[in-house]
Amino acid sequence: MLQSLRDKMQGWPAIVVLGVAVFAMSFFGIEGYFSSQAENFVAKVGKREISQQQYQDTVNRIRQQQREQMGDQFDPNVFDKPEFKQQIVDELIGQQLLLQANEDLGMRVSDQALREAIASNPAFQVDGQFNADMYRAQLAAAGMTPDMFQNNIRTSLETSLLPDAISGSTIVTDADINRYLNIKLQRRTIRYFVLPRQAPADSQVTDAQVQDYYKAHQADFMNPEQVSLKYIEVSADTLKSEAPPPTDEELKKRYQDEISRFGLPEQREVSHILINVPKNATPEQQKAALAKAEKIAAQATPANFAKLAQQDSDDLGSKLTGGDLGWLQKGMTNAAFESAMFALQKGQISKPVLSDEGYHIIYLRDVRTGQTKSFADVRDQLLKEATAADHDRAYNDAAGKMTDLTSQNPGSLEPAAQALQLKVQETPLFGRNGGEGIAANPKVIAAAFSNDVLNSGNNSSLVDLSKTDSVVVRLDKHVPASAKPIAEVHDAIVQKILDERIADAAHQKADVLVQRLNKGEDMATIAQAEHADLQTVNQAQRVQQGVPPPILDQAFVTPHPADGKSQYADVSLDQGTYAVLAVDKVEDADLSKFTDDDRRQLYRQMVQAYGGVETQSYIDALKAKAKIQIAKDRM
Repeated sequence: MLQSLRDKMQGWPAIVVLGVAVFAMSFFGIEGYFSSQAENFVAKVGKREISQQQYQDTVNRIRQQQREQMGDQFDPNVFDKPEFKQQIVDELIGQQLLLQANEDLGMRVSDQALREAIASNPAFQVDGQFNADMYRAQLAAAGMTPDMFQNNIRTSLETSLLPDAISGSTIVTDADINRYLNIKLQRRTIRYFVLPRQAPADSQVTDAQVQDYYKAHQADFMNPEQVSLKYIEVSADTLKSEAPPPTDEELKKRYQDEISRFGLPEQREVSHILINVPKNATPEQQKAALAKAEKIAAQATPANFAKLAQQDSDDLGSKLTGGDLGWLQKGMTNAAFESAMFALQKGQISKPVLSDEGYHIIYLRDVRTGQTKSFADVRDQLLKEATAADHDRAYNDAAGKMTDLTSQNPGSLEPAAQALQLKVQETPLFGRNGGEGIAANPKVIAAAFSNDVLNSGNNSSLVDLSKTDSVVVRLDKHVPASAKPIAEVHDAIVQKILDERIADAAHQKADVLVQRLNKGEDMATIAQAEHADLQTVNQAQRVQQGVPPPILDQAFVTPHPADGKSQYADVSLDQGTYAVLAVDKVEDADLSKFTDDDRRQLYRQMVQAYGGVETQSYIDALKAKAKIQIAKDRM
């Protein structure tokens, strides 16, 4: 066979075939023959991708927040609606557009702003003060390095740079405030009556009508897709540490090693002048910035430092306060700045110090020495931490082994369960909205319906339920989404059809009555003839006890009465009932009742609201110019 092919691949046919092959490889790239490019983004903004992981993490975070905030009122079905998914993607696209705009406009978060944001986080504070050891310990527990965390915080701050700038330029006048108050606190005198529930013109529903309704509303009569899982779990609460309790000598060593935790660390009160060096600066620009910094450093004295900072510093965050950075300690600044700061004596001014931002001239104004608690004061705390650390080590060891064993045997949990003496547990069936036990955890839900678990039948990767509790899951049963049998929903469909007919009859009745009122008939007489009670509400407000909300909503969008003539409208209420409404009088708010403090608070709220609208308009304009791809099948 091979020889036959060799014999045939001679002469001009071989040249043609070879030429086609070379052309294909040069055109598409030879790597295309050895690897496949599987796109997995949910959206793409220019060259920036929003991954499925980013999208899912955002959905999980919002789901968890709403579950905690709303409790029993939480509706998980919202997260399956296409409009909600699109809203999440739009938000992520907006963030990417803002980050790109920051780069184009040269806007960035200064190191000082980043320091302040981190230092103000209560999780990193001891006795109300930022503690560098606590900061590092918290990040280590979360599995993050300081660089990773700082990049996350910087990105978060960067997405608010432009919105803050837009809000800061928003103008709200007294006339705007008065107009808003008049609209919000306007009062209206209204009359209304609720029509008795109407009978449908036709109360017979045929099987053919039921069948047609069933076909037209198929999505309303579906059994949702469901899965059940098998899983193994490792929790620090159920593990026993084999390590003996630490001795006093070991605790004292730990105390000496971590002594900075048990008191206020040394702090330094610092001012600085920043001479900015642009990103990708040319050698000439770098030399010019250094020369300027050296000139300022040569002129600077403790007496004139604040004035020079106000004149020459490029750090807008501290410029107006004379370069004041407040009290700093180790771990709060970049390495070069920190090294120079701690090399100074009180009252000294440094030579220019280069960082990612540019050149700093640092003035050390004061020094605070730390005060340390004794070993006796913190012994119990050290013992508790050491014991917890032993539990954490035992947990981390078990979780690591579980990860290795379940990835080495992706088709079964049994080898890991036997090796670690764990019980293989099961969940009941649940849908994409979650279920009970571990199935209520958004991370577990995401793993259960992931392609690897649901379609490929593999074990999941390690799913962290908390810092010391994790599971590995695999598919047990899969029940695809299916249409409910028509016999099962027949009665419900009949009732829906009748309800729609009742609502249509009520709407037609209300429309006729409104037309009669517009022709001059008396409302009280009509209400009496319809066996309905006419209600009158004087000076009704937008929030009014005792008035159905749909009636209030319609009352405040109905046009003002003209020439003393009432305005009429019909209003749809619950369960197919309708009301007839009259708006008799409209009164503006009494603005004299509002204090200056009330108006200032409202001013801030309006600036924020208007700024939000302008920011969205700006994002919409960026969207119109950007190349955006959305993969709805990956949402």
